[in-house]
Amino acid sequence: MRKDVIGRVSFANCDPLFHDLGGHWRILPAPPSWLTGHLMRGECLIAPIPLADFVKNIGTLQAIDSIGIASDGGVGSVLLFGDRPIEEMRDIAVPTDSSTSRTLLPWLLSRRGCKPRLIEMGPDLDSMLDRCDGALIIGDRAIDEADINPNLVRMDLGAEWLDQTGLPMVFGVFCARQDSESSAIKLAVNALEENLDRFEDNENHRTKVIESSSERTRFSFQRVAHYFQSEVRNRLKEKDRESMILFAEEVCGYEGLVPWWDDENHESSSNAEPVSRRRASS
Repeated sequence: MRKDVIGRVSFANCDPLFHDLGGHWRILPAPPSWLTGHLMRGECLIAPIPLADFVKNIGTLQAIDSIGIASDGGVGSVLLFGDRPIEEMRDIAVPTDSSTSRTLLPWLLSRRGCKPRLIEMGPDLDSMLDRCDGALIIGDRAIDEADINPNLVRMDLGAEWLDQTGLPMVFGVFCARQDSESSAIKLAVNALEENLDRFEDNENHRTKVIESSSERTRFSFQRVAHYFQSEVRNRLKEKDRESMILFAEEVCGYEGLVPWWDDENHESSSNAEPVSRRRASS
């Protein structure tokens, strides 16, 4: 098992954690669902995988509740597009690169009384809408398409989850295998948390991260700054753990205790109380 490799989502939503990450760490970038396979095979020590994949592999993995990919409402990068009202959508094209959004969308729609057919397709909005009434797009592509076609946005899944549950939404959760050495996990988590501290506390560093993300994604500096300030966040809070448990139980139908990594006891824990992290807030 690799102890020097950290997986990361190949979208801008992880940049505050990984930009200019110091130390000996090697970074393994991949689409969200691909990271699950890398983690399960021991090709990386920890990685932010789709929340739905964590629940699916909950017997093997443990969740880290201090860092992830979350939103307090609209996330701006997990969007349902269409040229008609949601209630009139007979079928929706969904991408293959994230299981959380594909699992969450039908649950959200069912609570609106809608049950469209889901069809897996590559993440190209024009092709998806040529074949289907709606299209689910995630990541940087969603931000780009929303800027180009704002009139086609029908739902932000983060905002809809908040409306229906009153909770923030965690799309990606950092996980490790349960048989991983806790001391190695702690080194990786500390490195990412320290990098996130720099992003939150050091204005010069934050500006460099935003500039780098803007250059890579070709989004404007202002759009990236708004994304990090008001839509996506990487510092998890106590409410996020509550949200993850609700997702596991209500959306995925999981019954049982969720295994959380506990850096104090250096083992996986099913304790219902949140792990106390130095910068986590409620």
